[in-house]
Amino acid sequence: MAAEKQGLSRRRFLKVSALGGAGLALGIYVAASGEPVKGPSQVWSEAAGGLKPNAWLMVGGDESVTIRVNHTEMGQGIATALAMIVAEELEADWERVRFEIAPAESVYKNPAFGAQMTGGSTSVRTSFEPLRRAGAQARQMLVAAAARAWGVDESACRARKGRVIHEASGRSLSYGRLAPEAAKLPPPEKVSLKNPDSFSLIGQDLPRLDAEAKVTGRAVFGLDVSLPGLLTATVVHPPAFGQKLKRFDAAEALAQPGVLRVLEIDSGLAVVARTFWQASLAADKLKIEWDDAGRIDCDSDALGRRWAGLAASAEAKKVYELGDLEGASKRARRSLRGTYELPYQAHATPEPMNCTARVENGRCQVWAPTQNQDAAQETAARICGLGYDRVEVHTTFAGGGFGRRIEVDYVAEAVQLSKALGAPVKVVWSREEDTRHDFYRPANYNLLEAHLDEAGRPLAWRHLIVGPDQMSRTIPRLLPSMLPYWVPRGPRNLAARLGQSLVPRFAAGRKIAEGAAPLPYSIPNVRLDYLQDDPGVPTGFWRSVDHSHNAFAVESFLDEIAAAIGRDPLDLRLDLLGENPRLKRVVELAARKAGWGQKTPPGRHRGLAAHDFHDTLVGCVAEVSISPQGEVKVSRVVCAVDCGLVVNPRGVRTQIQGGIIFGLTATLKSAISVSKGRVRESNFHDFPLLRMDEAPRVEVHLVPSDSPPTGIGEAGVPIIAPAVCNAVFAATGRRIRRIPLDRRELAQA
Repeated sequence: MAAEKQGLSRRRFLKVSALGGAGLALGIYVAASGEPVKGPSQVWSEAAGGLKPNAWLMVGGDESVTIRVNHTEMGQGIATALAMIVAEELEADWERVRFEIAPAESVYKNPAFGAQMTGGSTSVRTSFEPLRRAGAQARQMLVAAAARAWGVDESACRARKGRVIHEASGRSLSYGRLAPEAAKLPPPEKVSLKNPDSFSLIGQDLPRLDAEAKVTGRAVFGLDVSLPGLLTATVVHPPAFGQKLKRFDAAEALAQPGVLRVLEIDSGLAVVARTFWQASLAADKLKIEWDDAGRIDCDSDALGRRWAGLAASAEAKKVYELGDLEGASKRARRSLRGTYELPYQAHATPEPMNCTARVENGRCQVWAPTQNQDAAQETAARICGLGYDRVEVHTTFAGGGFGRRIEVDYVAEAVQLSKALGAPVKVVWSREEDTRHDFYRPANYNLLEAHLDEAGRPLAWRHLIVGPDQMSRTIPRLLPSMLPYWVPRGPRNLAARLGQSLVPRFAAGRKIAEGAAPLPYSIPNVRLDYLQDDPGVPTGFWRSVDHSHNAFAVESFLDEIAAAIGRDPLDLRLDLLGENPRLKRVVELAARKAGWGQKTPPGRHRGLAAHDFHDTLVGCVAEVSISPQGEVKVSRVVCAVDCGLVVNPRGVRTQIQGGIIFGLTATLKSAISVSKGRVRESNFHDFPLLRMDEAPRVEVHLVPSDSPPTGIGEAGVPIIAPAVCNAVFAATGRRIRRIPLDRRELAQA
């Protein structure tokens, strides 16, 4: 039942394809939802110097086990976790395991790897059971081959650490020796999965498979791609949203050393040179006039006032309702109201946007640190007028993604330039262009109301959200690349029409509810309302998406209720979590490990928050101190996490720690502000990141579970802002209603 609930079942795998000769190759097809993609797989093929795989799993004659990963490795350790799942069921020797990032394949022809997009903390969650079955199929075929070789029954043989052993005689054969014969066997219709109690890899702290390559500098990131005759370009985009290029004078730029061309492309003006620095210096010499006809005149300073006015006067759309809010509010003995605001946020990936493209001889090749191989392929095919089977997407390592690399605007630029110049081109954005032309986490305004009974317990809860819904903007951009999976051979214009019309109307207000409703707490009457108001700032997926808004508002307001009725914040949460034992257990563990209720070191104060991120349950206690100048120092963070069965505990801990640090930047340091449609911030001097000396000690405690794995990459982000702000309230008595924190306000507290 649990597996069915998670969207995984025994039906969700396809037969493997076998390759006789030097090795055994197997493939399964997994879509983003975890469903198989129907269609014949391309098998692993032999190439000069070895085997060239293009399915999921290959056992080589040299004893190597190569696993292809259809998700982007961008520092989250997913390549290691997915390889562990296969290797566990395969009974592989971990020292022999390696991985490769799967290439994007045609969505119309042999989509062996299914939909390829990395986001939403879904990689392990959707791949866990299908990849287990892939490993188990290979194991059973290897055992069958050994049994045939020895003339014994398969039940007398067992696989262990890269070998098949005949227990009665003590004979054994390695996987490499068995692979050619195993490849001749039909794949089993049914597989036997290991009992989790016998796992030897899953649940262990294993080192990352990509660690050595990164430490030694062999890992290839997008910026590292090098090709013969490669040119480098940088792009100057319109400074304000909605502007278009009107005219330009490139004479001075073209006179700079190494500069070859200045070209107008869809997104702006590109300078092409031998090196990035030559292109970048020349870009500063361009004389450009921009057309203001479509300029979006947005001022973020005025948004809070505008949205507060709308919250007070406009009619909202009801997104979620439980019980009778109106009736319960009339019976209440006391009512509370609170408002919370969040600004736009940039992704600020350590590696700026970049892509290398080569368009020649009726083919297009793309090398990109992308989270969305399908959209990259669709975009390149559309620009070049090519079929999908003539577009190759090679995914490099990515220096952070956080949702930004789901977009493929930088891919389009490289493909356009390579097509125009007839040469390979690497597009590299400057940090300034990256900061000012992001797809930002939306700003929003939250109004919350609580109606309490005679005991001070919440009887009714209303949450009104005002602001843009990023799904209405993001889905239309992404749907054309995804629709062919659902409508094979469907025209692109159909995808575009659906993206621009039906999807926004269907999606508006639905994504916005994530983390806001339904609540994990036992409150009998709840309503979530939404007022959509989009000022036109480009928005997109940002690590944890709407959970980063809603956890801050919900957990801060719950703390506000506790203070108003004189109850301990932990006590109130545990009371309201009586019907949610999993989250209650997580909160209790975090509080106990943090020493909640015990005396803190001098000058330190604690704040608590809890959150359910797509069934990953997190409890968090932050310990902070505040200087007389209003500087907030987070010294210690204690988290408890229930993410189901843990594949690699080390990976889970580091992802929670990374999410906490990422969330702290948005809590304490940075925000995006817009004036007259133009982003004010440009680089790390005015969009500062948390520095090493500002980072707290983060302790992560994992709750044992036999439930299927859930996502972890984003789960640490939403929880830290409310925990810190609740600690600031404990220290100062000042309720934080907008982040990032303003030290000037705290200095006056």
